[in-house]
Amino acid sequence: MNVAPHKFSQMPLRAAAFVALVCVTIVGLSVWREWEAREVTLKTAEVDLANLAHSLTQHAEDSLDLLDTGIVGVISRLETDGTGSDTISKLRKILVARKNSLKRIHNIVITDENGNSLASAMGTPINRDDREYFLHHQQSAERGVFVSHPFKSKLDTDWDIAVSRRFNHADGSFGGVVVASISSGYFAEFYRQFDNGAGGSVALVTADGIMVARSPDNESYAGRDLSDKPLFRDPALQSASGVYYFKSPLDGAERVSFYRRSDRFPLLLLTSRDQGEVLAPWRNAAIGRMMFVVALISLIAVIGAYLVRQLRRGHRMAAALAEKEANFRMLAEGSSDMVTRIGLDERIQYASPSSLRIVGWGPDQIVGTPALAGVNPADLAAVQQMVAAMKRGEVEEARVTFRTRHREKSEIWIESTLCVTRKVSGEIDGAVAISRDVTQQKDLEERLETLAIEDGLTGLANRRRFDERLAEEWTRAYRERTSLSLLMIDIDQFKSFNDKYGHPAGDKCLRAVARILAAEAKRITDLAARYGGEEFAMLLPNTDAAGCARIGERIRRELHEAGIPHMLNPPFALVTASLGGAVCRPASERSAGPASLVEQADRALYAAKAGGRNRLVMAEQTLQLVPVAS
Repeated sequence: MNVAPHKFSQMPLRAAAFVALVCVTIVGLSVWREWEAREVTLKTAEVDLANLAHSLTQHAEDSLDLLDTGIVGVISRLETDGTGSDTISKLRKILVARKNSLKRIHNIVITDENGNSLASAMGTPINRDDREYFLHHQQSAERGVFVSHPFKSKLDTDWDIAVSRRFNHADGSFGGVVVASISSGYFAEFYRQFDNGAGGSVALVTADGIMVARSPDNESYAGRDLSDKPLFRDPALQSASGVYYFKSPLDGAERVSFYRRSDRFPLLLLTSRDQGEVLAPWRNAAIGRMMFVVALISLIAVIGAYLVRQLRRGHRMAAALAEKEANFRMLAEGSSDMVTRIGLDERIQYASPSSLRIVGWGPDQIVGTPALAGVNPADLAAVQQMVAAMKRGEVEEARVTFRTRHREKSEIWIESTLCVTRKVSGEIDGAVAISRDVTQQKDLEERLETLAIEDGLTGLANRRRFDERLAEEWTRAYRERTSLSLLMIDIDQFKSFNDKYGHPAGDKCLRAVARILAAEAKRITDLAARYGGEEFAMLLPNTDAAGCARIGERIRRELHEAGIPHMLNPPFALVTASLGGAVCRPASERSAGPASLVEQADRALYAAKAGGRNRLVMAEQTLQLVPVAS
């Protein structure tokens, strides 16, 4: 190869530039890949934090709803019976019993119009005319629920958050306040149950930025004012929920977090993880990968330097260096709840307006109807059993998920949390159910389960599902003393098929084979699976050798008759398959196991390949195979 002198003098420089380009490209691709991996790690953490924030917001709302439900009952009694000593005495017992039965309640208090305690679950009479909730109700005629800012209890050092309502005298004037409080320590203790990492935290904050509870270190942070922080001032962070990256004003750590604002109460739930802790697994793996890249680049640099030195030796090495450069270039370029009140007769006594959104019927349409009327028969027994246990007083609170009718949809999944309600005497008089539509979540779970056991290309069972079913059917055959058959099917010369016709045609061929196998899996116990690549398996429980051979021969014949061209599969010139069959009786072959059945079928498959392909060989056959023209 003749090269002009001026061009040859530039070749070492060009080679050096090419080596540098390759190294820069590899570094750039590696950095880009690691950045993508980092983003995926953060996105995964964001999803986990969002799910946790959603659950804990629901818990906070349920807790306040539970307190408010009790308050409404007390107010009804006060406004009906007045504030006489008998009424107050009875209510005091109820308050004490309710506090003792529900861990989350710190105190329940009834005050008169001057803030003096009429009754208290903790028993100590204290004037509360300076409390935020008392002043609010004293100055406002509104009858709605009021959620206070966190405050320090006068009875102990705990920080509390209160839910309160006003009650009136018979003449409509202000009669006083019924207030129920939850200790911030209750929330903090509840949040400690969730593993959010060593540097993670969960915080419950009022809508205007006052810390209600935090895990960990609740005692140090409860009551702090965070209203000047971006989460409460930045217009971009005022949505109902979202991801929030920030440097914690409490401990100075860089955090990845998710916030969710309650749509029913003035609260915000913030779940956070230490960003360094989240990225630690990625960082450790990235260091290992980058060390490999550095080693590769060093190797490339050494090879490049050697090539440059070789170029300088003269024209005789130019052709060899150009070939190496070409090879080198080829190498380098080569993812609001319904509330119902249910009586002991299991009929709905009250339904919130959200019933129209949840089940398609308004409150006036479902009040008086059986609460379990629309439950799917398959779920009815479990729901009835739980309701019976609650009516007997064995269970105070329960959660159940079931399918039910929807007015506009065929059926939806409902998750209901039920809490027993009692009369003043303590006798159970029904339950309150808080229900939400979890159909999308159930659909997602079902899709994930399907993806875990199904081959995405062919729709057949995947290798994981095959291994599980093989173990199950082996155990069943052993127990019932029946036979178990297995066919291993391999497409002949499939690599050549892909090379000639392309991978799309190869995928189409695999799907055609899958359709034939699926059609032959006639019984509910039969299983057709993609074993790997172009190899398939057919599991045939309670099938003897003759039945196995008959099915295998039908599969072989139907594939041949499908007439898929394959010029590189002589002498047939069509897509064909070789099959190996094996049969065993686990009860009679105690030393064998599921793996031995696969080995026998695999050996038979190799024998079919060796015998000329496009044939079935059973494991027990001993005759020499001869090629069969088709």
